[in-house]
Amino acid sequence: MPSSASEPNPATVRPLDGVRVLELGQLLAGPFAGCVLGYFGAEVIKVEPPGKGDPIRGWRLLDDNGTSFWWRSLGRNKKSITLNLQTDKGRGIARQLADRVDVLIENFRPGTMEKWGLGPEEVKTTNPGLIYARVSGYGQTGPYAERPGYASVCEGVGGFRYLNGFPGEAPVRPNLSLGDTLAGLHAVLGVLLAYIQRGKPAGGDGQVVDVAIYESVFNMLEAVVPEYDGAGLVRQPSGSTLTGIVPTNTYACRDGAYVVIGGNGNSIFQRLMRAAGRADMAEDPRFAENAGRVEHEREIDAAITAWTAGLAAAEVLARLADASVPAGPIYTVADMLRDPHFHARGLFQQVEVDGQPLRIPALTPHLSATPGATTWPGPDVGAHNPEVLGGLLGLSDAELGALRDEGVI
Repeated sequence: MPSSASEPNPATVRPLDGVRVLELGQLLAGPFAGCVLGYFGAEVIKVEPPGKGDPIRGWRLLDDNGTSFWWRSLGRNKKSITLNLQTDKGRGIARQLADRVDVLIENFRPGTMEKWGLGPEEVKTTNPGLIYARVSGYGQTGPYAERPGYASVCEGVGGFRYLNGFPGEAPVRPNLSLGDTLAGLHAVLGVLLAYIQRGKPAGGDGQVVDVAIYESVFNMLEAVVPEYDGAGLVRQPSGSTLTGIVPTNTYACRDGAYVVIGGNGNSIFQRLMRAAGRADMAEDPRFAENAGRVEHEREIDAAITAWTAGLAAAEVLARLADASVPAGPIYTVADMLRDPHFHARGLFQQVEVDGQPLRIPALTPHLSATPGATTWPGPDVGAHNPEVLGGLLGLSDAELGALRDEGVI
């Protein structure tokens, strides 16, 4: 049976109510875009291959039924249907669905949709208003377009990996697929911009939203490009610090815990050093401005490190809170689930999967009048075949049975 929400909290009105999305592709970047759109009201029809469905259903930790916990979050609010896009009939049904939606999301390698007769030029002949969002490693054009582009590789090409790590050591990655998630968010942004344009009096038809994973990472590089072009500076990895801004670092405490301290504002720095018992440094004219603090970064960090090493993390944070200095702990997920602020902000939503409660993260931003909501968790494979293929496309039970026997659904 499909999973359901034990405590559904659908908003009366959500901003994307009435928008229908066809989600093709699998794994993370495109499906995350579909997840966000569905959270804020869009009807998302997810196409999966018959059988095991989207591979992400089997990734990482699995529940007792062999389905990943991740899928229950990523697949929330989606209507799962099955189509074998390797068959003519499967592609034909996908084309019928594409004619009945506002947005199509795909994240196959460039050229795949065209090979299947489902590219934007083909579909717009019958659905000119379609917003066609494409997520790939390197974009739809350029010499790298046809290369396979997983987030791990694109984070390197996009400049993120070079900056992430400690000087002289191998670049590292966080234990997350940041490139995929960033690309999904860029796809959402592009879809919403295209939707706004389409709705203007002279807005015209739909358009293609071309999102590349490496470019989504590239968008995060702040001043890296102009600093290089204007001054020839290649920004280097800096461990737990931030180049050119002092002090901002991670500091070890007596109890083995770490705290993050951001004391880089001029007055904040003075309050920080007084809290650390170094009023002399707070008043030192060498440290009055950020440029001077950057020049003397080692001296400043050594003083803060010596102070935090003598106190438990909770005491460090309490003293800095009293001094109005930005600081915080390094949280695990267990810490988040215990923290009252996370709960006060509604960052966890409880759903029910086969009679068992499961908490999944809410999605932000928070909208005061038309908030998003999780109506149901990621459903079973093909759970909505009768509703979508039968109801929306009008296929009879006999036709659905024949398609099932042929391996099309």
